[in-house]
Amino acid sequence: MHIGVCRISLRLPENSSLKGKRQVVKSLTARIRNRFSVAVAEVGDNDTWQLVTIGVCAISNDGRHANEVISKVVDFVAGSHLDAEFLDYETEIIAV
Repeated sequence: MHIGVCRISLRLPENSSLKGKRQVVKSLTARIRNRFSVAVAEVGDNDTWQLVTIGVCAISNDGRHANEVISKVVDFVAGSHLDAEFLDYETEIIAV
């Protein structure tokens, strides 16, 4: 079993409230979940209204497939036309 894990950091420069941030995060996580069938959640910067950190997890029996799914998620988020600036991401493939 291989587990692909990714942490993605975004900045919302035009956002001015936690309510606005929650709308962006909820929309983004739902689109990622529906499109790629992965687990996704906000994992950091919960009370900071201009920063978003989301975590994505994919499980596969092949490490290359888990890496490919995570890479596609990162490309999707980076290419999304959100009011968000893509800051950074970290990935890790864990073989169990």
